[in-house]
Amino acid sequence: MDPLPPFPDDVPTHPLLVIDHALVKAGDKAEVERLWAAATTLGFWYADGATGLKNHGTDDEVRGMFEMGAETMALPLEEKMLHEQGDDGNSFGYRMAAATAIDAAGTPGSAEFINVAKDDALGAWPERARHSYPHTVDARMESTVRPFVEKTLAVNMTILDVFNEKLGLPEGTLARQHPTDEFSQCEARVICSPPAAAGSRAIGPHTDFGSLSVLHNRLGGLQVFVPGAQEWQYVKPVPGYAICNIGDALTIFSGGLLRSSLHRVITPPGMQGMHTRFSLVFFTRPANCVVLRSLEDLSPAIADAVATSSDPSKYKPGVTAFEWFTRRVKNQRLKNRKGSETWIASRGTEHTEHVMVAAPMGVALKAARL
Repeated sequence: MDPLPPFPDDVPTHPLLVIDHALVKAGDKAEVERLWAAATTLGFWYADGATGLKNHGTDDEVRGMFEMGAETMALPLEEKMLHEQGDDGNSFGYRMAAATAIDAAGTPGSAEFINVAKDDALGAWPERARHSYPHTVDARMESTVRPFVEKTLAVNMTILDVFNEKLGLPEGTLARQHPTDEFSQCEARVICSPPAAAGSRAIGPHTDFGSLSVLHNRLGGLQVFVPGAQEWQYVKPVPGYAICNIGDALTIFSGGLLRSSLHRVITPPGMQGMHTRFSLVFFTRPANCVVLRSLEDLSPAIADAVATSSDPSKYKPGVTAFEWFTRRVKNQRLKNRKGSETWIASRGTEHTEHVMVAAPMGVALKAARL
């Protein structure tokens, strides 16, 4: 692989806490408090330490996943389209560029995806549980995809156990919302965004659908909308570190104590923008049958958070994780678009005021540098 240019020194970024997962797993109180602080403010942090997020066992799998993604994107479009996701709310398989909207105006995105279901990666391969994939994925399912999914899930389950205790929930409550042996929308995703004009959006503003996301990226482009800010701010990619963030499901379960923040992907800054941007994400999501609701009956802390919320109803959507997920995916598809109301129907826990005050493209950022 050709060397990539570094992230520019003169581009302001939003600093994130670096969390040592080895210390978290060992129960280090100070590190647990740092993780909790990150999760309850912006909901984003850098992951360091053992069990696979940096130099501890999954380097080969991460490298292999990037290779699988590059091989898949290089296939002829007609071959990839044999495994396209479709317009019914399914996320597994290939998603062509410009298949989905990135804003209320119906602007098409420029990124293409290959998504592999956790249920296929951990199932009785080569028997397919959820979807078909190009041969480039099948060839690496057992050697690369399965260990990547297993190790990332193990990391995220440790984090869920920490949150479970901090929220004052009965032991194992959050784990029971995420059983690995039941169907869910958990998936590994490789994203390919071609070089584009400065400021172009590959993925529009959104909050993540599920509980926890783990991102491996080599080029910039990820931006967050920090609560109380007036402008989008870059998150700098740091070699060897993953970027983790909270999704909608944990925000709902926790009555808003855990924060799912608005973010997007635009063209990488500086010379990085001249290169194709590949990124790798694993999304941990609740089992399909789990009803999304605040767990206030199980935790006084969550009950207090819901009681003092300006809109308690947003923590009681009253639908299953499967219904929440498929509604959002289906209404982003351009073939399903009827107007701006379709985009609104694809939204999650985003706050409207964040979208309204977000700065236009090209406005200088004022965040602190990493």
